Amino acid sequence: MVSAALEWHWHTYLSCGTELHSDLDKGVGSVKYTLSGDGAGTVFTIDETTGDIHAIRSLDREEKPFYTLRAQAVDVDTKKPLEPESEFIIKVQDINDNEPKFLDGPYVASVPEMSPVGAYVLQVKATDADDPTYGNSARVVYSILQGQPYFSIDPKTGVIRTALPNMDREVKEQYQVLIQAKDMGGQLGGLAGTTTVNITLTDVNDNPPRFPKSIFHLKVPETSHVGSAIGRIRAVDPDFGKNAEIEYNIVPGDGGNLFDITTDEYTQEGVIKLKKPLDFETKKAYTFKVEASNLHLDHRFHSVGPFKDTATVKINVLDMDEPPVFSKPVYTMEVYEDTPVGTIIGAVTAQDLDAGSSSVRYFMDWKNDVDSYFTIDATEGTIATNELLDRESTAQYNLSIIASKVSNPLLTSKVNVIINVLDVNEFPPEISVPYETSVCENAKPGQVIQIITAADKDLSPAGQRFSFKLSSEASNKPNFTVHDYRNNTAGIETRRNGYSRRQQELYFLPIVIEDSSYPVQSSTNTLTIRVCRCDSDGTIQSCNVEAIFLPVGLSTGALIAILLCIVILLVIVVLYVALRRQKKKDTLMTSKEDIRDNVIHYDDEGGGEEDTQAFDIGALRNPKVIEDNKIRRDIKPDTLRFTRHRPPAEDNTDIRDFINQRLQENDVDPSAPPYDSLATYAYEGNGSVAESLSSIDSLTTEADQDYDYLSDWGPRFKILADMFGEEGYNPDKVT
Repeated sequence: MVSAALEWHWHTYLSCGTELHSDLDKGVGSVKYTLSGDGAGTVFTIDETTGDIHAIRSLDREEKPFYTLRAQAVDVDTKKPLEPESEFIIKVQDINDNEPKFLDGPYVASVPEMSPVGAYVLQVKATDADDPTYGNSARVVYSILQGQPYFSIDPKTGVIRTALPNMDREVKEQYQVLIQAKDMGGQLGGLAGTTTVNITLTDVNDNPPRFPKSIFHLKVPETSHVGSAIGRIRAVDPDFGKNAEIEYNIVPGDGGNLFDITTDEYTQEGVIKLKKPLDFETKKAYTFKVEASNLHLDHRFHSVGPFKDTATVKINVLDMDEPPVFSKPVYTMEVYEDTPVGTIIGAVTAQDLDAGSSSVRYFMDWKNDVDSYFTIDATEGTIATNELLDRESTAQYNLSIIASKVSNPLLTSKVNVIINVLDVNEFPPEISVPYETSVCENAKPGQVIQIITAADKDLSPAGQRFSFKLSSEASNKPNFTVHDYRNNTAGIETRRNGYSRRQQELYFLPIVIEDSSYPVQSSTNTLTIRVCRCDSDGTIQSCNVEAIFLPVGLSTGALIAILLCIVILLVIVVLYVALRRQKKKDTLMTSKEDIRDNVIHYDDEGGGEEDTQAFDIGALRNPKVIEDNKIRRDIKPDTLRFTRHRPPAEDNTDIRDFINQRLQENDVDPSAPPYDSLATYAYEGNGSVAESLSSIDSLTTEADQDYDYLSDWGPRFKILADMFGEEGYNPDKVT
């Protein structure tokens, strides 16, 4: 039986070790020992003869705490096992060879300033790789090497706490604490590890704001604009962040109502702004108090006192050279239209309010041509008309007046002047719209046939009334009357029983309209009333002419004269056009020097290249003349064709029969061209002494002709004889 120790503890190389021994080993060398398992041959070795086991390298418990090996005794000669294989465990015994380590270090922590003693800061933890179950190798004790007396640490738990009261961030903000962890329970010979803890004191609002001085002096020009910043003051608060936010307020009292103060969120300064304009001549200095206080208070420090401070601000106003000041921000003036040129309608006033008062000059700021309707006196500032004003053209003017100091012309002020043009009653009222007025033949007396209204170009004042009445010459005629309804309207009423269109178709009713303004204006408007035929219900059945208004002074004779002038103008235009056409025709005939019919040539070529002579102008000649035999060039002829002979028209042949005859001839003509061509159906009558002067009876050839016989026709044909007898007819001139 193989026997061996079941647990060995090695750390260094072993010169002697455990011995394996079999009961069958008599010590004569007949038994051989073998070793297998974890670390066999690499960590452990065995003496084959004696069975001694040795470690061949250093063992580390933290690397491998135990090894499992198997041993066996074998016969040297037969190589057979003498006993079954035995398994045993070698356990590595721990020694204190690892120091404690802070795996999470270095640490960062914070604690509020002014915290009480024992306030929790942070807990640190060190780890020892040694066996905590064996001895004190892994029992760690914590201590502070650097950082006392401000902080302390629990030796067992590693909790760091404050050790001093009222630590002030404003005195010292950052602390670096050195922590040590030592094993073996802190005993001598133990291993130790260290780490650092950076502790920051966070701010609390434990300090009130304080002004560095009790009085602030500021100098402000009197020309400073309202709302502009005129100065800055600052209270000092040693706290940080929101605990240092300051609110500034002006303490109510004399002088502070002209100013306001706000806080600059970036610099925590108090910005003083101007609420109202300053005037050196009115007041030269202002004094008021400003209070600075914290916004976020800490109730723990209420007993310290109020977290606010006050300071005095003195502002001296600086005298500046200022522009003139107008007495009003806007001037409004009124003037009647048609006021004579040069009439003064108002004045503007500006003063120099500086200590050394200067004279003021006025002038207009020209913007457009409308400004030329007025002038201003440079010294007095009086505004007068420069042209006649018309309210109907422009009812209101907006002027800009500039005032400048004589001592410093660059300093100017501007003011607007609104001038309203008042209306003068200069236009008479007129009927507002034209009416189509008619009366039935069967009308009854007192029947209203039309309601009329009036309009006035003047700006009618409130309550203006228009009155309507017949003119004096019409009031005596018993045909129609005007009924004024007293509401700016009137009705046209009949005064007789029935009207006859045969006796009188139109009635002209002069109506006088007056306004109520001063001076009273009136006008006479003529209403045209047409008599129409109506049915029994009063519905008009026949009435073609529309009723019109005739303006005052326009009589029937004047209308007839106007119409006659229009007719004369139309006649002149027609004659002018006719003469132009006759002149153009004469010029054409003269230029052609040919009294025969002209064919206008448009150079329009149709068909193919051989179609240039498809239109035979000879067809326009006299059909009695026999046409020459011409071969068409637009088609290739198979055989020569004989010229078609047209029988001359019989004397006194009816025109319709003549045309039908020619139409039938062209329809059955086998030599008709396939392309567009011209066929003439001209017919000339008989009975002329001079026979035919037309080209219809002319030859189709282009040969020269003799026109000497024209001289035998008498004096009526002398001009033709002179034209064609001397020079002769030149066909090349015909286009």
